[in-house]
Amino acid sequence: MSSARPSIPDTLPLDAPPLDAVGQASAAIRSLPEGRRRIVSALKRHGELDAEAIARSVTMTPSGVRQHMAALTRADLVTFRTESAGPGRPRYLYRLTDAGDALFPRRYADLTNELLGYLADEDPEMLRHIFERRAERRLADARLRTDGLSLDDRVAEIARILDDDGYLADSVRQDDGTFLIREHNCAVLNVALRFGHACGTELQFLQALLPDATVQRISHRVAGHHACAYLITPIA
Repeated sequence: MSSARPSIPDTLPLDAPPLDAVGQASAAIRSLPEGRRRIVSALKRHGELDAEAIARSVTMTPSGVRQHMAALTRADLVTFRTESAGPGRPRYLYRLTDAGDALFPRRYADLTNELLGYLADEDPEMLRHIFERRAERRLADARLRTDGLSLDDRVAEIARILDDDGYLADSVRQDDGTFLIREHNCAVLNVALRFGHACGTELQFLQALLPDATVQRISHRVAGHHACAYLITPIA
């Protein structure tokens, strides 16, 4: 049995905020070129704007803004609509897409941990029950996609389910007939670091979908590894 670890942004008086004002912007925003970062920040602050208003906000020429907008639109971070106000060229109004808006920090994990912490203090048994309810729902949904499949196809479909859930998952069949399912991202890492129920239910989820195999976690993000990985061994 192999135990190999997986290598695992028309006439409003807008002022351009300094880059420091982005403050808590996510790493994704900080990775954007400076001009685009200023543009998405302006759209986040002010909503729908035309190129001239954006240009005044970010201290850039309208033509420069339009060049950045072309790239941001291709990346699905910005979209636009046209507005006609009489003869002449239509006015283009730009706004962030859902993907562009999602570049900005969210504190959902902090809120979730805070609320779960209060629940753990008040009723530890209810906390366990909530995680079990989540596990039951995930299992029921997954069975709709995996029932009737062979072990090989089930492993592949489970990896697709996990990938759809944000785990950046894949699977591989090894030369000895075992399988690996690897999760290169933990969609609930901040919760898992505080509440072990999250990781415990993940292992139970896989084992319930694979009753004709044993499932062993061989790599764990919470333990400091680069990814979570599960070794799946068919039962002879």
